[in-house]
Amino acid sequence: MFLAELLDRTGLDVLDHLDRQVTVPVIDGLQAQGDLIVLPLALLGPVPQRSGWWNLPAEGRELVRGEAGNNPHTLVADPGTCRWTTWLNDPERLAIAAFENTAPAYLIHPEHGGTGIAPGTWLVRRQREMGAGFRKPVLIAD
Repeated sequence: MFLAELLDRTGLDVLDHLDRQVTVPVIDGLQAQGDLIVLPLALLGPVPQRSGWWNLPAEGRELVRGEAGNNPHTLVADPGTCRWTTWLNDPERLAIAAFENTAPAYLIHPEHGGTGIAPGTWLVRRQREMGAGFRKPVLIAD
């Protein structure tokens, strides 16, 4: 799928400098987009959940927004192909959501464009920067 087609289907937009005729890759594995990282749940083992899952709405779901209120990361998928939850117990407090998709799902970001996520079960977390020695981890800001 081309970025232009994905944007037409979702009603979302990206910055003008991005090529809308580029093919959006669909990746079956670990991937990052700005300050988020998408991990196959199988790599992590069971992630304790506190509650249920919901179908991803047709308009998608904004997972996180930049510090100044700009640049949202929005998860989108064809209706009926993705369910998600934010009710996760994460002692590191980096988890944002988990989702399960039976067809490609996409993360769209105004500065980064789109990235496709192959069918599977995934955990979306904030990235953090780890320094040398014993210092507090710093969240990556987009």
